[in-house]
Amino acid sequence: MTRQIVLDTETTGLSAENGDRVIELGCVELFNRKLTGNDLHIYFNPERESHEDALKVHGLTTDFLRDKPKFATLGNDIVEYLRDAELIIHNAAFDVGFLNKELELAGLPPLKSFVGEVTDTLAMAKTVYPGKRNSLDALCDRFGVDRSNRTFHGAKLDAQLLADVYINLTRGQDALLIDVATNEPTQGIVIAVDLRTFELPVLVATEHELTAHEEVLMQLDKSSGGRTLFRQTAEKAVA
Repeated sequence: MTRQIVLDTETTGLSAENGDRVIELGCVELFNRKLTGNDLHIYFNPERESHEDALKVHGLTTDFLRDKPKFATLGNDIVEYLRDAELIIHNAAFDVGFLNKELELAGLPPLKSFVGEVTDTLAMAKTVYPGKRNSLDALCDRFGVDRSNRTFHGAKLDAQLLADVYINLTRGQDALLIDVATNEPTQGIVIAVDLRTFELPVLVATEHELTAHEEVLMQLDKSSGGRTLFRQTAEKAVA
């Protein structure tokens, strides 16, 4: 089964190319679609101020971030943590763009060279719910995911919320999977049932059921002037 990392970042602004930096990285690990607890959460010193609008979103002040490590000092550890995983990100282009810029500044290769693939839950949600609001908040509300303690956006909290949203968003994909209780990590198996091997019983209506059914049809005839689709079909069959 694929190791999945649900990932989110907070940044000083909206443009990595214009010098904005990552200030928080939150990652939640899933294996076999279950939380493992092997998560990653880091604050970074971006060596620059956050834009006012960004600060209102994440609330991470320059004073708070001043003594935090720089991204480059932990870059190799981050690469190894993410290696070969499928990344699950909401509005993936934004986070991938920022992380690739940080990796470039640290002299490290881009994400595509060491992760398995990137799944964008925003794109998925737009396909499933076209024309509806598909922000993380909207999806949490749609799936009943509790976000009551989300005063500010935070990378770790948002990654936790997104993990729950992702499981709900993709639940139909494993509707035929049955968990097998073993001492090993839970595996899913698909049961293929050939209905041709079954003799399906035919249940014949009782006298009471036929009488009750006829009474309902008579009431429908009375209210519709005998124009019910059932009567028309029955008459054509007799003719």
